[in-house]
Amino acid sequence: MIYLQLFFSYLQIGAFSFGGGYAAMALIQAQVVEKYHWLSMAEFGDLVTIAEMTPGPIAVNSATFVGAQVAGIPGALAATLGCILPSCIIVTLLAKIYIQYQNVKIMQDILGTLRPVVVSMIAVAGLSIIFSIFFESGTLELSLSNLNIRGIIFFAIALFCLRKTKLNPIFIMVGCGILEQLCSIGMDNILIPIKAIFLDSFHIF
Repeated sequence: MIYLQLFFSYLQIGAFSFGGGYAAMALIQAQVVEKYHWLSMAEFGDLVTIAEMTPGPIAVNSATFVGAQVAGIPGALAATLGCILPSCIIVTLLAKIYIQYQNVKIMQDILGTLRPVVVSMIAVAGLSIIFSIFFESGTLELSLSNLNIRGIIFFAIALFCLRKTKLNPIFIMVGCGILEQLCSIGMDNILIPIKAIFLDSFHIF
């Protein structure tokens, strides 16, 4: 049953997403794209963008989005509940343990071990999305015909703005989206109507 699949898939994601939403991306990709094929890799990239732009944790937003797309509102509720349930239980239990044993060496060793694992999970998800953007086939095939030049340019622009300016990431994503639409439609289709309106206004006077 699809609702149970959504619930248990996101139950696993919620239970093992150490490091927050970005670390969860690798787990979400494994469940949503590779195991159940609910989304393609391109759609998964769109999911990350939408989850980042909307308020709330990325993992929870993705659960709601995927659930709604696969099985409507009931699916969204099932996936979201599965995503948040482990956190509610685990955090409640760990909070008490951490307060009591936070200065114990074994606790520090455990936390220190988890940090590189979290970084690797974030890197895996990030590289998968980068391949889907940089290469038309979505795989690391180094040929000119396979390169997505427009995607590489937009990536460079966004990276520069994020690193060198204080612009809100949401504004950068919206700006890149507008640029993408301008490139897709073609500047002539936009400039010609504007020019016609300007000339008509000029003739009135």
